[in-house]
Amino acid sequence: MTRHFKSITPGAHLSDRVADTLAAEIRAGRLTVGDKLPTEAVLGEQFSVSRTVVREAVSRLKSLGLVDSRQGSGVYVKDAGFSPLNFDARYAVSKQAVIQMVEVRRALEAEVAALAAQRRTQADVKRIRQAIAALEKAVHAGGDGVNEDVKFHRAIAEAARNPFLIGTLEYLGQFLQGATRVTRANEARRADFAKQVADEHEQISQAIEAGDVAAARRSAARHMDNAIKRIEQADPAFWPEEGVQLARPLVTGLRPSA
Repeated sequence: MTRHFKSITPGAHLSDRVADTLAAEIRAGRLTVGDKLPTEAVLGEQFSVSRTVVREAVSRLKSLGLVDSRQGSGVYVKDAGFSPLNFDARYAVSKQAVIQMVEVRRALEAEVAALAAQRRTQADVKRIRQAIAALEKAVHAGGDGVNEDVKFHRAIAEAARNPFLIGTLEYLGQFLQGATRVTRANEARRADFAKQVADEHEQISQAIEAGDVAAARRSAARHMDNAIKRIEQADPAFWPEEGVQLARPLVTGLRPSA
């Protein structure tokens, strides 16, 4: 199947724009499984870009699982099966990216807390309490408390007794821990922020211990809502001085797009 593409207007990230155009064709079904992509030379001519740009674009499509190469034959659209979950590293270093990650946490952790309140055992409650104590100890010792904060939420997830939720959180942990590092660094700059976080953790814990499903869900969602507010209320100097540097590795394991 032969398709013709419009030339790309010169500018930054040409390979990204070529890759995005080709990916859109594949996802819309205009390029289907088994279709052969035009050669580098043809694509370069149609997009009005160099063969190097085309090569980088195709490399990105391969990393997304949309195409593969056949030795001596060319590049073909592949059957990706279940699409892998991908986050674009280009957007990983902004304040907005951190807020969006917290929104992901809100969607997940509110339900996790509700299930934990419904299913928790005394052993679960003990682990959650121990996690809070470890977090307080780490902060008092001058640490950032990131690992301890993650373990606190992990203890709640285990109490939810849902392996699919736990698996989802484990996968997302590589991204969510980066967001936690940013939020805690911001919160550490202000005593009122730090106290708010401690109080919110206590409210979540108490609701779970009491078996109050609605209160647990509400407390966990409020915790994430307030985390977003604290990011938005950050000292203007936070982002240029510290926030961007901490947010840069937010999406770990991803290579920035060419």
